[in-house]
Parts: sequence; structure tokens; C-alpha cells
Amino acid sequence: MATLDVRPRLIDALSVLRDRVDAARFPLPLRGAARARRNRAELLAQLDDYVIPRLRSPQAPLLAVIGGSTGAGKSTLVNSLVGRRVSEAGVLRPTTRTPVLVCHPDDLHWFAGPRVLPQLARVWVPEQDDGGEDAYAAGGGRGAGSGPGARMAHGSCAGHAPHGGHREAHTGHGAGPEGHGGAHEAVGVRGVGAERKASELYVEEAARAAEGHGYGAAVGEGAAGGGYGAYGGGGGGSGVGLGRDGGGAEAGMLTVRIETDPALPSGLALLDAPDIDSLVARNRELAAELICAADVWVLVTTAARYADAVPWHLLRTAKEYDVTLVTVLDRVPHQIATDISGRYAELLQRAGLGHVPRFTIPELPESAGGGSGLLPATAVAALRGWLERHAQDPVARSAAAERTAAGVIASLRSRLPALAGAAAAQHAAALRLAGRVEEAYERAAERVRQEVAAGEVLSGDARAHWRDHGLDGRSDELLDALTDGLTSLLTCAVDEADERAAEAWRRDPAAAEVSLTAAAGASGAGGRLGVIVRRWRRCLEELAEEETREARAGQAGERAGSVEPEESAALLATALLGGRRARTAGENLADLLGAQTALRLCERGGLLLATYLERALDGERERRLAPLDQLTVPLDQQAELIAALSVLQREKQRETENEPRQEQRQTDERARAMEKEEVSG
Repeated sequence: MATLDVRPRLIDALSVLRDRVDAARFPLPLRGAARARRNRAELLAQLDDYVIPRLRSPQAPLLAVIGGSTGAGKSTLVNSLVGRRVSEAGVLRPTTRTPVLVCHPDDLHWFAGPRVLPQLARVWVPEQDDGGEDAYAAGGGRGAGSGPGARMAHGSCAGHAPHGGHREAHTGHGAGPEGHGGAHEAVGVRGVGAERKASELYVEEAARAAEGHGYGAAVGEGAAGGGYGAYGGGGGGSGVGLGRDGGGAEAGMLTVRIETDPALPSGLALLDAPDIDSLVARNRELAAELICAADVWVLVTTAARYADAVPWHLLRTAKEYDVTLVTVLDRVPHQIATDISGRYAELLQRAGLGHVPRFTIPELPESAGGGSGLLPATAVAALRGWLERHAQDPVARSAAAERTAAGVIASLRSRLPALAGAAAAQHAAALRLAGRVEEAYERAAERVRQEVAAGEVLSGDARAHWRDHGLDGRSDELLDALTDGLTSLLTCAVDEADERAAEAWRRDPAAAEVSLTAAAGASGAGGRLGVIVRRWRRCLEELAEEETREARAGQAGERAGSVEPEESAALLATALLGGRRARTAGENLADLLGAQTALRLCERGGLLLATYLERALDGERERRLAPLDQLTVPLDQQAELIAALSVLQREKQRETENEPRQEQRQTDERARAMEKEEVSG
């Protein structure tokens, strides 16, 4: 079995794939979009919480996540495996709300920082002595008085606010009369030996986490009811917490409570997860994320609920990903233990999971362990032995981690194409919706061009002012009327395009969530178009003034020396917007400025008009498309996902081909080392 060596190229390929998955978006309400969003979140959780950290740190402890349904006895099982109460168990359902991770004190540094489960703030509780255990029980598992074994701690905390603002240092104090001491100092019956070393080590990890993740580290209070709430003290012990604002775990922040116990073998960590069928949706999601971060899945079910749908969905997922799986049939009455165990084994065999290790725990009162709420050691001895062997035996430990990591990577062959297919559907729907708007505005542009060419602007007031213009009418009034007429024409065309696009979107389910936003963006079009038309008028007047000035200098026309620029601008606007109705406007302009100057002016004016008409319609079209642009559906996300998967598969294949050579090289090195020992002997 090849060991999990550091694999830079494979890790780089996984990191690129992870970034591509993170960039994928499925905002449009298409069929399968909700499933794609869930699959994306699950895949990111597995890559961030397990696969990449495991490949980067193959020597890290084996993490066994204890998961199962409500009331299956997960917390009691974890407590019994450790030998003391570390996770709260009781009749209230769901009991496990905050996940609890237990490890050996020497392994604390592996879990103190954001190496795994980076989205969870850490709340740490150090190992407890017997007095601390009593205090834990008396305090409901959350705090303790200052009785024997209670340890008070205070220290400083510094961090960064959620938006990057620096937070000042704070100092927490124990509630007892002796709650005064230096920063990071723990004082109590147990002294400051190994625990202080572990605490300082954790603070160092927390500081590194704060630098990279915006968390602040805090040394919290663990005595006199300090509890493991905001600052992470618990069970009468000093605590260290990580919070997004430097003040520990705030309300609503997801946390994982970390405990250490030397009774647990080094190289093994247990994590008590929330119920997979919790009525609280976030608990269910968190349970799934925690399971995805496990080297070993330990699924706990009961004699009464072993055939429920939710645990079997989890089992099928485990089979799909080929993870290292263990099942525990808990609370089995003695009278029917053989029958229930046989039926459960038959169901596993039928599901293709007959090879999965099974452990049966008889139905026992939780007080059987001397009133401590723990099961007898003999009831969990087989499971504990299996976990210890896989944690302490390098070959078994490597095999368990390798199988789970390889299973997740292999599952990408089917999961990434499904994600890419959903991305392609999103892109196609976005293009389809955008196409409806583009088509509507193309028709609007064609309508505007046709009506301008037909002289529709020169109607109503504009036509009346044009008739008066030959009878000493004012040029500015004619320009005002033409400006209003062009604004009305553009507004009608835009309104028609919006109605056509909105009708097409109403018939398309993909537009259900963007239609209202698009409608809001369509309001006020008349005002915006009026601004653009007035800008066009100013530019037209400047153009007419420039050509008139040149005509005056050359005396090109009959009255070029006396003509006013405003009159030239009015004639030019009438010629451009009046169509056949204003043939005489061009002739009058030629008489004023000369034929060549008038021809050049009409040509430049026509280009200016076309530019501003296009600008007006393009601006309105972009406003209608803005809701689609804000959805951030990447154009090439399908291709990027498939390309990243292809690179990963190539690197995985190369690694597989190199494994025999690596094993042979290791064998040769061991043989040479043995020869040297024999020679030296």
C-alpha cells in the first residue's frame, strides 16, 4: 500500500479544481440548480475540510467522525470511548448542537488552527482531572465553581474586526479572588506544566489562524461559571477560543469545541457531530460537512431505527465515495440481539456494504458506569480497539486515510461532469434570456431608423414650428420641438422593446427571479433618453457653428456672412429628422452655406445622430441586462471545470504509475540499510 506522501503536482491540480468549483455559480432557478448548489457546497467542504489538508499533512492524526440520527447515542458513545464526559448527552433532542472534537494533548496543534474545518471557530477546553470532571457534571457540562481542580485563567486577546478594523486588546479575569496573573497564565491545583505548554502552543496556532482568516485569538475564563461560551473556557479549565471579531465565539457563529484527553491514543481524534436528521437545517448541513471531513465515518444507528432512510442515504454516499466506514448498531436489547444484528448485516450485504466493520452495543442504562453516564468499557472495547489499531498501525492508518482521500478524488469523475452540465445549462439559460432582450432592442433600433427616415419626428408641434420657420419662426423653438419629438420616438421604441422582452421572460422559468429586477431597471427611461437627446442637440449645435464659421470665412453661400449658427443647426436637425417632409430644409441649408459645406454638414450630422441613437438604445438595453450580469454566471465555467478535472486525472494517473517505482525504491533503501547494519555489526 503506497503511503500518502506529499504530492505537490496533485495538490496543485486539486487546488485549481477547487478554485474552479468555488467560482461556479447556479443562480438561475432551473431544474437541478438547487441540487447543483448543494453538490458544489458539499464538494467544496470535502476539498477544503478533508482532501487537500489530508494530502498536505499525511502524518496528521486519523479523524473519526461519529455521526447518526437523533437519539442514536453518539455522544454517550464518544464519552465512553474517551472514558469521561466530553460531550453532553441527554433526553433533550437534539442534544448535540455544537460539535465536539477530542484528541490527545500532543495532537492539539493539528486541530487548533484552520487546517481542517476552517469555517468553524475553535473553542478549546484542556484536559480535566477528577475534580474538573465533578465540576463538569455539577455545572451541566458548561462551567464550574472554584472547587478542587478548577483552574482559573486570564489573558489577552487581540484580533481583527470582521471588516478589517483592528480591535484593541482585552483582558479576561477569573471570577475567584485569585484571578490575577500574567497573560496566557493558568493557575490552579494542577499547576502550569504540560497544560501551559499546550495552551501556549494553541495560542501560537490561533495567532497564525488570525493572520490568514480574520479570526482573533482569545484566552478565556474557565472558572467560576466562565464556561465555554464566548471565550471558550469549559469544565473549570482554562480555554482558548477563536472568534471572527477577536472576542471568541459570538452568537450565531459556527464553532467546534476541542477537548484533550491523554486517555485517547495519540494519532486518533474523535468528533461528535450534530444529528444528521436534526429538525434544524443548519445542524443537518453541519453534520454533513463534518462527515465529509472524516478519515473514518462511524455511523451510529439503533435497533429501532436501523432501517430509516436518512442513515441509508449516508451509507450509500459512503459507498459511492469509497470511504473508510464503520457502523455501530446501538441500544440492542439482549433478547433480540442476534436477530437484529443478522437483519442489519443482511441489509448491508444487499447494499454492497457487507465488508464494512459492524459493532453491536447492547441496550444498557447510561448509569452502568458507576453513575457517570458512561457505558461499561467492555461494551465499547471492540470499537475502541479497531480505532486504536487503525490510528497506531502506520500501514492501517495510511490505508484508511488513503482510501477515503482516493475515493473522494475518484468520485470527481462523475461529480464534476454533473456540475459542469448544470453550469452549461445556466450559461445557456443566461444566453437565452439575454437573447430575448437583444432581439427586442434590435427591433426597436430598426423601428427608430425607419421612423426617422420617414420623418415621423417632424409631426405635431415640430411640423407646425417648421411651417412657421419660413415665416420668421424662431429657430430655438423648432429645435425644442424636434428634440421633444425625438425623445418621444425613442421612449416609445424602448417601452415596446421592454414589453416584448418582459413577455418573453415571463414565459421562461429561468427568469423568475430576475424579472422584477429588470422591471425596476426599466423605470425612468423617458428621463434618461431626454438627457441623451439634449446632449445630441448640443453637439449638433457645436457642429453647425463650426461649419458656419468656416462658411463665413470663405463666403461660400449667398448669405453666409449673415447666417446665425442656431439657424444652421435648426435646418440641419430638420433635414436629418424630417425625411421627405423636409426636403426644402437641405436646400435652404445649401443656399445659406454653399452646396459642399451643406453636404459635408449633413454627412457629419447623420453620423452624429446615428451615434447618439445607438448610444441611447444600448444604454437602455444594458440596464435590462444588468440583472443577468449581476448573477455572475461565468461564460466559460463549464469548460474550466472539465479542464481542471482533466488535469487532475492526468496527475492522478501519473502518480499511480509512479507508485510501484516508489515502493521498489523504498524496498531497496531498506535492504541497503540492513546490509550496512550487518556490515557494521
